[in-house]
Amino acid sequence: MAVSLSKGQKVDLTKTNPGIKKIIVGLGWDTNKYDGGNDFDLDASAFVLGDAGKVKDEKDFVFYNNPTAAQGAVVHAGDNRSGVGDGDDEQIKIDISQIPAEVQKIAFTVTIHDAETRKQSFGQVANAYVRVLNEETGAELIRYDLGEDFSIETAIVLAEIYRNGSEWKFNAIGSGFQGGLSALCGNFGLNVG
Repeated sequence: MAVSLSKGQKVDLTKTNPGIKKIIVGLGWDTNKYDGGNDFDLDASAFVLGDAGKVKDEKDFVFYNNPTAAQGAVVHAGDNRSGVGDGDDEQIKIDISQIPAEVQKIAFTVTIHDAETRKQSFGQVANAYVRVLNEETGAELIRYDLGEDFSIETAIVLAEIYRNGSEWKFNAIGSGFQGGLSALCGNFGLNVG
């Protein structure tokens, strides 16, 4: 049975699931009724971070146009441009056993593509969640449902996994940003100027 978290809660990932090597981080969402005339295109991404909580270079930013990082240990499974359908809208696969030693943290984010032009924000998004699955068994291990706390934000850091000694933990963050992808990239030390 999955552990359901609230914002700010942390839970062991590898200690409570001994022997786990491969996980899938699934992200999902629905859009509220909206009459702006544009589809919503939300994009999941991951930032592979070192000691200072920053990316080393742009190759450590995983998204649909750069689907692999950390020497192949982190892989984006592809862009879903509509969010239609049940289940995860986008997934990021991680081989925990292959993450390079210098990687201390992986942050999972979601942004709204072209939000400013389309006049869209997370205030128009509902049922957003992030979950961790055991890739081998398909079992859901951890789930964090975001709730409706965001009105004007166009980017959200949903969660992260991070090293704690020899183990990995999961942190439910739920932190919103205005300024979309560029604000998010700046937060993690990536200059998109």
